[in-house]
Amino acid sequence: MPHPLDRTFDALRGLAAPDELRRMAAEGKAPAGRPKCNSHIHLPPNFSAFESVEQAVAMAAEQHVRVLGVTNYYDHRVYGAFGDAARGRGVFPLFGLEIISLVEPLVRAGTLINDPNNPGRMYICGKGAVGVAAPSGRAAELLGAIRRNDTERMAEMVRRTAEVFVAAALDTGLDTDAVIDGIVERHGCLRDSVTLQERHIAQAFQEALFRLVPARERPAALEKLYGKQSKCEPEDAVKIQGELRSNLLKSGRPAFVEETFLSFEQAHELILALEAIPCYPTLADGASPICEFETPVDRLVGELRGRNIHMAEFIPTRNTPEVLGEYVRAMRAAGVAVVGGTEHNTLSLIGLEPTCIGGAAVPDDVKDIFWEGMCVCAAHQLLRLYGEAGFVDGSGRPNTDYATAEDRIAAFAKLGAAAIQMYFEACGE
Repeated sequence: MPHPLDRTFDALRGLAAPDELRRMAAEGKAPAGRPKCNSHIHLPPNFSAFESVEQAVAMAAEQHVRVLGVTNYYDHRVYGAFGDAARGRGVFPLFGLEIISLVEPLVRAGTLINDPNNPGRMYICGKGAVGVAAPSGRAAELLGAIRRNDTERMAEMVRRTAEVFVAAALDTGLDTDAVIDGIVERHGCLRDSVTLQERHIAQAFQEALFRLVPARERPAALEKLYGKQSKCEPEDAVKIQGELRSNLLKSGRPAFVEETFLSFEQAHELILALEAIPCYPTLADGASPICEFETPVDRLVGELRGRNIHMAEFIPTRNTPEVLGEYVRAMRAAGVAVVGGTEHNTLSLIGLEPTCIGGAAVPDDVKDIFWEGMCVCAAHQLLRLYGEAGFVDGSGRPNTDYATAEDRIAAFAKLGAAAIQMYFEACGE
């Protein structure tokens, strides 16, 4: 049966065969200037600021973000609609994924990686994941294991949260099916495409609280739920959702259920099985102090190389321009390609062009590096669609056709820039 992504993949293959693409890149074909880009958003049914795929893509087009990467957790059927919408708006689509994994030796050592609260927990992404349309047997097996573990955990967390509400004289009537029903109704998505997240649970119970309790009585109701006073205004839905997560769903709280994750090795294997580039999401000064694994930056680069990770990503809204610049420049100088995104995994509908803390601008040279990294992803995605070697091989090792990391990044960036410009022209630019 055809996959909805096939239409987009056929359109991308139709841009140019690899030899023609190389010729166009050698002639300098590329977009004029430096288009705005974003490597990382989440789309519903993941928890997302967007109500729909169409809203996200329309917003990108309106804000002149011309290259947009989607990075959902664990189910990727929405990517077909994303590809279709992107072609309709002249936005170049990049397909990725995000996984939470454990590095067991660092769990035992108590080392924080890129989760400031949980030692040994590593978020890892994949970029240019053309295998999501037809996962291999091993990829399907690993995805299935993740979803089973998550489904069981979230069902138990919903049950425990409902019990906490009942104990506070608030019978919400919510169970897992009801929480999923709300997501399906809100986003019009397939029911079996929903992967519940803590934020979904918090939103469902916040909405039930608002239905059951008038605003003037909510502070008292929240105090019963938490065993302490709420710090939120009684009509601030988003902040109350955050409080519910912190007070009920996190480790040591009454509705918390221990997570079961893939090992880092399994997560890395899954990303490669989906034909993507392993990419490390760097927190940097998004944590205070900076996580031990990530400092100093040259140590981080060595850790990534040792794990066959040759691309990094930043979500600059977490970072000051100074620290972002320090990390991005050092990583790029060490031969790591770098990209930047926004996530949009809360209800805050911020702009799609990445900015730093407080809306401060990303430094221009860092924007150049992010653009270069996006072009690398685009080239990898297109070459893998043709069955050719990408930026990394099936073990995550760098493509051996190039003598140095600098040569490899430069060559893939030129190929990707040519592909993106040809896409814009095919879309009628």
